[in-house]
Amino acid sequence: MASVPYMKDPTPENNFDVGDTVEVLADHDKGGDRVRGWVRGIVVQVDSKMVAVQFRGNVYLTDGWMVPDHILWFPMNSSNLRAPVKKNSARSVTSRADLL
Repeated sequence: MASVPYMKDPTPENNFDVGDTVEVLADHDKGGDRVRGWVRGIVVQVDSKMVAVQFRGNVYLTDGWMVPDHILWFPMNSSNLRAPVKKNSARSVTSRADLL
């Protein structure tokens, strides 16, 4: 088989595997209200183009319908899908020497 020339390695930038924790920009329930924001989920299926993410809470489609199985599918290169962002833990000041 002839090799296919390419300028960039065809491997995806985000390699997601089943069991990975990800964050998704979606409508979901938070504190009894429906909000749009980043929510954590677990990757349950991956193929060459799509990633399925399952959530513990309710998630909604863009037209307002709740997703009954709590699973949303995203293209592999979606801007609404990312690896979890680590929260900055603020270091507490324990003594006056830390202030200097």
